[in-house]
Amino acid sequence: MKVGYRSQTCAGCYNVLVLQDGEGSKFMALIDDVDSLQSIYINRATGNGNDDDERDYPLCRQSVLDDPRVASLVPAWVRRYRNLDQFWGFIQPKFPSYAERRKFIWDEFRSLVDLAESGEGHPSDIVVSEALDCIDAEHVRIAWTKALERRSTDPEGAITMARTLLESVCKHILDEAGRSDHETTPDLNKLYKQTATLLNLTKAQHEEVVFKQILGGCTAVIEGLGALRNRLSDAHGKGKGGVKAAPRHAELAVNLAGSTALFLLATWEAKNGN
Repeated sequence: MKVGYRSQTCAGCYNVLVLQDGEGSKFMALIDDVDSLQSIYINRATGNGNDDDERDYPLCRQSVLDDPRVASLVPAWVRRYRNLDQFWGFIQPKFPSYAERRKFIWDEFRSLVDLAESGEGHPSDIVVSEALDCIDAEHVRIAWTKALERRSTDPEGAITMARTLLESVCKHILDEAGRSDHETTPDLNKLYKQTATLLNLTKAQHEEVVFKQILGGCTAVIEGLGALRNRLSDAHGKGKGGVKAAPRHAELAVNLAGSTALFLLATWEAKNGN
């Protein structure tokens, strides 16, 4: 990558290209955004910053932060420092030479760049994120975003947020249905049973064997997530023999929670004729 070079399509490119057909164009926009953001940081860290960087930085940074495909790979300091002056205050005393600063930024962005250029990602992240954007429940969106962000860097926290997501979705549906008694039953299994009964998703409400199997599987997912959280998450203290959560455990928990949340919300919308 050439130092000082920056794509001129950064400002607004994601919002335009995301509307085009095909996942390929979305990843091209993501590549532009990631490349531009990395170049802006390198420019500022090596004395090559300019007015265009200052103008486009907020848009590029926010575009990357808002993309659920890469949320868990964004360096923590990108989130922490909201403007280039704050970033300079971080990078200038950390590394005395330009070469060290370039290497640090390249290393920090490597996983993000690799994912963007590979064209791979988590398609389900996008589907769930778009579905949650359509409901009037900020706490639900926050739970999902935090779960995505923590999958790789904080597996235990991600597992906790996966359960929080399902609890929030169940409470949201029950609230919308006027079932306010859920506050006295915060246990996820009980919340899900109330929600599933409301949505006609319990095994007892169906006669067909195949439906009983599928709906029984949904219940098993909820019970499994609760058990996984109790076993691996940071929600409870651990003894010396405690099991440490790995990113693969978090990936499983978050993906299951996202798919289940999407199914519950879609069923609620269908029930209401939306």
